[in-house]
Amino acid sequence: MSHIVSTGGEASQNRLKLAFATLGVVYGDIGTSPLYAMREALHPVVRAGGDLRLAVLGVVSLLIWALLIVVTLKYVVMLMRADNKGEGGILSLVVLVESLLKKKGGLVLALGIVGAAFFFGDAMITPAMSVLSAVEGLAVINKGFEPVVVPLTLAILTTLFIFQYKGTAGVASLFAPITMLWFVTLGVMGFIHIFDNFEIFQALNPWYGFRILVDQPALALHVFGGVFLAVTGGEALYADMGHFGRTSIRLAWAGVVLPSLIINYLGQGAFVLAHPHAVENPLFLMAPGWGLVPLVILATAVTVIASQAVITGAFSIAQQAMSLGLLPRMSITHTNEEEQGQIYVGQINWLILIGVILLVLVFKSSSNLASAYGVAVNTSMIVDSILGLIFFWKARSLPRWFAIPALLIILAVELTFGTANALKILHGGYMPVLIGATIILLMVTWLRGRALLAKKLEKESIELEGLLQSLERRSPTRVAGAAVFMQTDIRYAPSALMHNLKHNRVLHDKLVFISVETTDEPRHDGERVSCRQTALGAWIVEARFGYMEQPDVPAALRACADQGLEVDPRLASYFMGRRTIRLSPRSAMPFWQQRIFIMLANQSSRAIEFFRIPPDRVVELGVQMSV
Repeated sequence: MSHIVSTGGEASQNRLKLAFATLGVVYGDIGTSPLYAMREALHPVVRAGGDLRLAVLGVVSLLIWALLIVVTLKYVVMLMRADNKGEGGILSLVVLVESLLKKKGGLVLALGIVGAAFFFGDAMITPAMSVLSAVEGLAVINKGFEPVVVPLTLAILTTLFIFQYKGTAGVASLFAPITMLWFVTLGVMGFIHIFDNFEIFQALNPWYGFRILVDQPALALHVFGGVFLAVTGGEALYADMGHFGRTSIRLAWAGVVLPSLIINYLGQGAFVLAHPHAVENPLFLMAPGWGLVPLVILATAVTVIASQAVITGAFSIAQQAMSLGLLPRMSITHTNEEEQGQIYVGQINWLILIGVILLVLVFKSSSNLASAYGVAVNTSMIVDSILGLIFFWKARSLPRWFAIPALLIILAVELTFGTANALKILHGGYMPVLIGATIILLMVTWLRGRALLAKKLEKESIELEGLLQSLERRSPTRVAGAAVFMQTDIRYAPSALMHNLKHNRVLHDKLVFISVETTDEPRHDGERVSCRQTALGAWIVEARFGYMEQPDVPAALRACADQGLEVDPRLASYFMGRRTIRLSPRSAMPFWQQRIFIMLANQSSRAIEFFRIPPDRVVELGVQMSV
């Protein structure tokens, strides 16, 4: 976000406003963790009949130090320095590392695919887990509410997804105040109950957390699986950096979020030490009788906000994946023309909703779902750390003697969490693994199919410049108007031109060949278009867009006026080739993978919508191909 400031006072006021706004978008997910993290971390100890006192001190210690090491040190202090012109997130980090290594594809892209795929798994599990855990507060008020928990959760989630297409602009102003109220409530509840047992302050000593691992390593891994739930949502700090800036996110974390979470976990621990029965659901049982209903309502509102942030994050990742060629084109709707980041991707929205409904129906409670939660996020976090190691080794934006050992320690902690989460795979953790593996298969198939298709097109294509020179010598009939041909490769004649010549035997007076390039920056701030005139008076146009921008061909054509090409995008005819892909026994891809590629190609949105071309000005010419 760019803004002009005239004084230091105005600048700091603006930063505070943005820091307040981050509460409603960035911190919803990690802010809902107190609903279930403590409960799920203590459950294995209770089931094993272990020493509850030592377990509470150990778990609270682990919760606090996980927040300090994984979220504060890794994301707030370190990864926020690994930004691509202000943008963060796993795919931005992939592009950044690729440009540092001066090599595209390979291991770095593979890591990016794994991280992005598991992010989509997280986008399904987070709404289900968060809303279920909040609505379960009704059962704490009265056990008779238990049968309505699942139907009410499904109703809330379905409503949330149905209204996604409207965007968040209308209600976003409510997000930050509600989330701020939530963090204040967490802090106050925690502070009041810290006085239940002062022994809880011993949990600030990391030895108590380490002791669980030393004394009972098998049980500790199950405990670690619950503790990890406290840091889910940490990656949002890095992913949303482009919307709010690192300073605002850091201010909100240090000033509001981290203190509230630490005080609340200390309070939950002291409350369980004083009232061992509260281990069932410490956060809700901490509330006084009169405050339980308002707490359930507030928790539900915050979990809906957290879900909203994860869903819009999935739209953003999908847009980047499309631009980088990892997913087929999908229709993107801009829900707010003033805010570039506010988009809606219908296909992604409905796929996530189907996944969320299945998760709620299969697992039925947040405790059951906790078995599935964490695996996806943990995988994405490990990928972030590996890419971060490569980045800080090459970029040196932090001293190597600090950055490399720190990230290796963080990676060791995350791999320990990974081992703990691996134990969940048989008890529900298979769900995010299946989701992630399916998305990885789709991305790899799409990448491979496109590469084979490009290779085949190159072999069968004719060089554009040579063709135009031969047509200049024996020019076909010319008709009035401008014709715009879309090109995938600037060197070769597009199939639509060849078909037009073959069937219509005419050419327009003004010929424009335009190719769209996705650059390595989030938003291209250099020269948008470059134009040159060639044989037959034709124009060759190269348009450039960042990987977080939606390509706009008419806007690119209007920008050509400064370089001598005058064309009205509303009056031009756009000639496009529409490929139908068929199976081939001679393909390098097996039949099953060809079928997946064909399915993805058929689901791909038409270039007309993706490139914002006026639909009433398009001439489509079909062509059959095999990969």
